[in-house]
Amino acid sequence: MGVDVAGAMIALARGLHPGLDFRQADAHELQFGASSFDAVVGNLLIMHLGRPERAVEGFVRVLAPGGRLALTAWDLPDRARVLGVFLDAAAEAGATPPEDLPAGPDFFRFSTDEDFDALLSEGGLEDRAVETIAFSHPFASADELWHGLLGGTVRISALIMGQPQETRGRIREAFDRLVAEYERGDVLELPLSVKLAAGRKPD
Repeated sequence: MGVDVAGAMIALARGLHPGLDFRQADAHELQFGASSFDAVVGNLLIMHLGRPERAVEGFVRVLAPGGRLALTAWDLPDRARVLGVFLDAAAEAGATPPEDLPAGPDFFRFSTDEDFDALLSEGGLEDRAVETIAFSHPFASADELWHGLLGGTVRISALIMGQPQETRGRIREAFDRLVAEYERGDVLELPLSVKLAAGRKPD
């Protein structure tokens, strides 16, 4: 069973995995009965949610006693460099959030072990653990990373594309210089790091 708030994502998932059940749903308000699942997994989901505590409460509700919850979130930008190079370049260029950009969740709120563990603890989970998983991701070029992130993110894209043209140019110049540090032959190898938090619902 998979859920997503976006209908387009559900359509894509159904097309890629026609044998699985995908439903459009809000993670804050899961429409499943109590104790419906042995496990709940949210991959890079929790930092996008405006009410993460409420979402975790719902995740725990639908878990059967003894069931496990696992969530991942990005590590801090200095270790999750695929995101960090954009944020560092924007800061270096003096970019500020556009006035029409609504306030959103703190994207790195759960990048520390203590805060991530506290979220699960407040949800009533036991046998909790937070693990750091570090790896690297190859990109064919700076252009591939630039266009991929701008096309695949919301707030970072809005931050950069909402700047005056001159500021966008300075951001790109800083970005190109920052990613050059990660050149490995013909590709870029950018470090990535995520936090994996897991816990068990009491029996």
